[in-house]
Amino acid sequence: MLERARFAPSPTGPLHIGGVRTALFNYLIAKKSGGKFILRIEDTDSKRTTAGAEQHIIDSLKWLGLEFDEGPFKQSDRRSLYEKKVSFLIKEGLAYYAFDTSSELEEARKEAGNFKYNFNTRGNMLNSFTLTEEEVSSRLDRGGYVVRMIIPEKKNITVVDQVRGSLVFNTEELEDKIILKSDGMPTYHLANVVDDHDMKITSVIRGEEWLSSLPIHKVLYDHFKWKSPKFYHLPLILKSSGSGKLSKRDAEEQGHAVFAVRWEDSKGFKEAGFSPEGLINYLALLGWSNSSEKEKYTLQELINEFNDKDINKSGARFDYKKALWINHLHLKDFAADKLLSLSEEACAQLKKKYTREQSEEIIDLIKERLNVTLDINKELSVFLRQPKEYDTGVIEKITREIIFDVLNFCKLKESLISKPKALKEALMVFGSEKGISFGNIMKSLRLCLVGNLSGPDLFKIIEIIGPEEALNRIESLTNKI
Repeated sequence: MLERARFAPSPTGPLHIGGVRTALFNYLIAKKSGGKFILRIEDTDSKRTTAGAEQHIIDSLKWLGLEFDEGPFKQSDRRSLYEKKVSFLIKEGLAYYAFDTSSELEEARKEAGNFKYNFNTRGNMLNSFTLTEEEVSSRLDRGGYVVRMIIPEKKNITVVDQVRGSLVFNTEELEDKIILKSDGMPTYHLANVVDDHDMKITSVIRGEEWLSSLPIHKVLYDHFKWKSPKFYHLPLILKSSGSGKLSKRDAEEQGHAVFAVRWEDSKGFKEAGFSPEGLINYLALLGWSNSSEKEKYTLQELINEFNDKDINKSGARFDYKKALWINHLHLKDFAADKLLSLSEEACAQLKKKYTREQSEEIIDLIKERLNVTLDINKELSVFLRQPKEYDTGVIEKITREIIFDVLNFCKLKESLISKPKALKEALMVFGSEKGISFGNIMKSLRLCLVGNLSGPDLFKIIEIIGPEEALNRIESLTNKI
């Protein structure tokens, strides 16, 4: 069966990575079958709609490569369809007008304690059941009413969730939910069900916070005599430590992003140096158990291997170190030209000093050391400029005398600096004669060229920066010590 899955966020704020994962799982289920991925903006709550949120959602999906086949559809443009469906339910006796004011509802809740507006209480409220046709007509003319759906009396509703199995809800615990608000706009429940049916959605994948809405939606499907789609309720993405789901505040405290792309003053994973491939890969592993120990997946590989039966029931804890590791796996396999395209600053700096071929060779040397694209600039510094400072701990550990001897030998063998292989062989002989370990020789030279003991292949550095620059750095550390 060709699946039709939709991502249906509300534009009430930026797209959290929990929402990104929901979009991803919808995308994977749709594409696994060769089906369609649809974007729908659920903007029926105008009071909570946030300027720029819809564009942030679209920008996030596009950066991640989750291209939608249809949409974006906006519920605010589909008002006439919802009105027709509400009229149908009222005509069939499956929904009714309610005129209770906020204060009257508040009073009813105070008196009843665990008040629920349903078959047990609707006979005591101001609605189509307790008012005459004339009174209903008069109140409709004045406005200020809502429409509620009818929940069946004392009935068990069984719904199958593809993640959790068969679930049973008793209607004693449910309310006659409002399906049309006093401003004439539908609520989430009605619009969601009507749109999913109208758009021929076959699978609904959403967060587990919507589990409580499942019986309400099943009743609506039954009222309309429509076949329900398959339902999947994804586990929460939990904070790195402690209980509860990952929030913006948690992410900020832990020093990482919570949005895919920038939102106002909050940097996204994009700005933090993540690749779309790395972030998508990591989010797929949050809540989905792949059958192998494989960690690195391209989007196409995820589509090929994703199995909805392997979606987890329990919450998935966000692990930033693991996210970095997964991103590293992608960066190190990128072609040099792609990495250069991800860092405009690095590209510009290299262009001033090296040819395109040399720049790509340098990138190939450093990419094993990259966790995020922001690391490119740091790792490039060895090829662009002399060290600004030196690790004094290394100087004291090796001893200044040994470092001085190694550097002086290199200065005396100036002709070998342009022949890194020959220089290496000469240094080995020198170390053997002087009783200096080759390890300390290499550390001395690396300290001189890099400023510390990390970095790519030492003799490749010398080859790329050239003999003149190498000798300048040797002189610089000699003067330092």
